[in-house]
Amino acid sequence: MASRQTNFQTDSGKSPRTERGRQTLRKLLDAAAKEFGEKGFHEASISGITRRAGTALGSFYTYFDSKDAIFRALVNDMSAQVASHAHEGVRGKTEAFEIERAALHAFLDFARENKEIYRIIDEAEFVDPDSFRQHYETTATRIFDRLKHGEAKGEFREGMEEAHAWALMGMNVFLGLRYAVWSETSDSDRIAGLANDMLRAGIGRD
Repeated sequence: MASRQTNFQTDSGKSPRTERGRQTLRKLLDAAAKEFGEKGFHEASISGITRRAGTALGSFYTYFDSKDAIFRALVNDMSAQVASHAHEGVRGKTEAFEIERAALHAFLDFARENKEIYRIIDEAEFVDPDSFRQHYETTATRIFDRLKHGEAKGEFREGMEEAHAWALMGMNVFLGLRYAVWSETSDSDRIAGLANDMLRAGIGRD
């Protein structure tokens, strides 16, 4: 997993104050993604996470009080990474449908590089239901904001509702599962284009 920034406070409130600390926290979260992604929550271990991260056990407890705590932090972190990739993917785009196409393209690329996100988010429903719900609610909110913006510009038909955002999110999630996680070939551009054609036929302004 590529190096990424980490800009949130852990459950314990022990946010890193130095660049070295931020790098250590990033290593722990990336290692946790692999550990939980491969073994699942119940079989994963703190020692497995620190071994993958190449850090001392004490470094783990500097930021997290338990396996549950780093799992919650990981779900929040992965959710933030999805948002960040979508934001970067749509940068410079102004046309509403092109924004949706670019956002899906970015998500498919992210999911292909981080396949473990599906197992981790699915397990969150049972390990930490609050973070599971927050992940989908915040994602749907971002999509809904984009839909309302497109409606205001006259590019989407009038009457965009929250349900439209959840339906669009559901399509994106399952396209990611089929064509990013289960597929060995990269086809993000074609899949994003097909989904965009459906959107244009479904919510495009007549």
